[in-house]
Amino acid sequence: MNEKESNVIFGTEDILRSLCNSVTKVLSVATQGDIRYSGMVQRITKTCLKPDIGCFVLFDGGFSGLVVINFSAQAAMELYESYLLNMGMAQSDLAGSHTSDEVANVMGELMNQIVGDFTGKVARELQTHISQNQPKMLALNKQVMLSVDTNLDQPEARRVTFYTRRNNIFYLELAMDRTEFIKLNDFEQHEAADPDELLAQVNAARATPSAAAPTASASEQDEFLKSLGM
Repeated sequence: MNEKESNVIFGTEDILRSLCNSVTKVLSVATQGDIRYSGMVQRITKTCLKPDIGCFVLFDGGFSGLVVINFSAQAAMELYESYLLNMGMAQSDLAGSHTSDEVANVMGELMNQIVGDFTGKVARELQTHISQNQPKMLALNKQVMLSVDTNLDQPEARRVTFYTRRNNIFYLELAMDRTEFIKLNDFEQHEAADPDELLAQVNAARATPSAAAPTASASEQDEFLKSLGM
């Protein structure tokens, strides 16, 4: 291996691209729709939860950070309905509002699958380990600034725009320590699960009550917002 190959560097944008690919992979398979993201990325100074549904996950280990996804009501309902209809549920059995606990549960499950796919790729591609907390999904009517990224030594934050099959928009925000991974030696990567296997995992998570991300009750949401100073 020559010197150029040994100095391959993976930085913030590479990690962000990997995360974005996990979002499109999981949601496209789960909803059987084309999920895509913008080729442009925004540098931002703060991450925040925004209406109508906001979800965040903290991760730690080889590097630390925060992932936030903000869904419009239209985007959340499209993904929720497409996912459950794809699983064979009847339209009449679906929730009619994005504020429903059922919608938050489903979006939390999908977020958990996204982060799980991402952490698996980090282990394969970057040869390190990160762990994450259970995704927190909240229906919001106002913006909530998250200051957790101020705990990072050299924070970098990015925002990426995503589009659903019906062109509804949602946003992913990533805040993490500034870091670079430099390839020293060649190594073999284990192949990722194919889309059919991934869908089976998503369906299994949906069918298993213990696998579902917990949905905060109204009182729990009030306590959470109060802890953030809202």
